Amino acid sequence: MPTVTKRPPLELSDKQREFLETKSQSRKSPLREVQRAKILLNYADRKEITNISKIVGVSRPTIYKCIDKSLAAGVENGLKDKYHRPKAPIITDEAKLWVINLACTKPKEIGYAAETWTVSKLAEHTRRYAPLEGHNCLSRAAKATIHRILNAHAVQPHKISYYLERRDPRFKEKMAEVLMVYEEVNIQSKKGINKDELSVVTVSVDEKPGIQAIKNIAPDLSPVPGKHPTVGRDYEYKRLGTVSLLAALDLQDGYVIGQVHRRHRSKEFISLLKELDDFYPTHQTIRIILDNHSSHISKETMKYLESRPNRFEYVHTPTHGSWLNIVETLFGKMARTFLKHIRVNSIEELKKRILKGIKEINAAPVVHRWNKFDIEFSN
Repeated sequence: MPTVTKRPPLELSDKQREFLETKSQSRKSPLREVQRAKILLNYADRKEITNISKIVGVSRPTIYKCIDKSLAAGVENGLKDKYHRPKAPIITDEAKLWVINLACTKPKEIGYAAETWTVSKLAEHTRRYAPLEGHNCLSRAAKATIHRILNAHAVQPHKISYYLERRDPRFKEKMAEVLMVYEEVNIQSKKGINKDELSVVTVSVDEKPGIQAIKNIAPDLSPVPGKHPTVGRDYEYKRLGTVSLLAALDLQDGYVIGQVHRRHRSKEFISLLKELDDFYPTHQTIRIILDNHSSHISKETMKYLESRPNRFEYVHTPTHGSWLNIVETLFGKMARTFLKHIRVNSIEELKKRILKGIKEINAAPVVHRWNKFDIEFSN
């Protein structure tokens, strides 16, 4: 026969019973509060402690604690945990700084294969070596402990944020030179000066390397209304190689001169310069905005430029400042249009498709403008 508790019964008002019934059916309240509400309802209905334990699925001591708190301080207090003073921290500040210093060191520098830490690996290393460094309080440091220490010091050794180092001591000076050219072109456009009247025409030149020639193994499936709305494509494919696009963007009218090659050497760049030389009238100087690629300043290229005195003028973007070259916006447009999801059967087909895409751009050229001239950099 179940033991009858000597505790007094729990008397509930209608409002208290409604509160407990709502809490016992809640899907958002903490599980412990839902369980305690069920305990109090069953105890108020004079059910045996053993039966309450089976119904709610908790131990008898848990039931007794909940009932005693409710009888002493009310139903709402019976659902809450008792206040308890947290234990004094046992991990010293020196030990925490040891962990932070470790997190700021690459694993490979202390003998591991990994480039960056994971929190688990950091915790494992801490447990093994912290006691040897005099930090016995970290001998049982769990992953969560290490995670809290890292969070408190805003350190995330398991993540990488990329930055671009400016190694060019004349970065601002070169940037200003490029932006002045863009502003000059914009002013000429606003004045409505005809391109043929200019003594200097400006083109933006760069290369887009590594364009992949990818061949489908199985044919694409066209969309079928009511069955599948998208193009179906087999996951398998074959790589045929890559090509490089050399392009010159006319900043006056948006016309594009492009060449596609398997490689990007001085030979290919000189070929582009020759096409520019043939395209523009002989009385005009061709001002080229370009980066510091080796093919642009090689001996072979310089020799060709010397054979065409006063024909070309270089304006170099700063080192690590190729984003200042406005032709990059053209490459972005290509990547979003005819190069997107492209599949070909050969390298030659890829070359023809790229040149055809350039021809389509030239059929309705768009003038690319640089409108942000207030760029500032801190030292």
